[in-house]
Amino acid sequence: MLIKFSLELLESDHIELVKLLKATGTFSSGGTAKLAISEGKVRVDGVVESRKARKITRGQKVQCQGSTIQVV
Repeated sequence: MLIKFSLELLESDHIELVKLLKATGTFSSGGTAKLAISEGKVRVDGVVESRKARKITRGQKVQCQGSTIQVV
């Protein structure tokens, strides 16, 4: 499943990874998102990401739980 997330909604040039996962509904809470990140279940641009506060910017893709989040 492809999910598109616009940073224009936030009026910002980035969003933290854990906040993105929660905002898109990929995880129901920040705690479950943090757990998935620490277990190596989240990829940013195809690379496993372990930093919960990683800044995600336009053009990046986040993959987890069978979904791809494209930040526009």
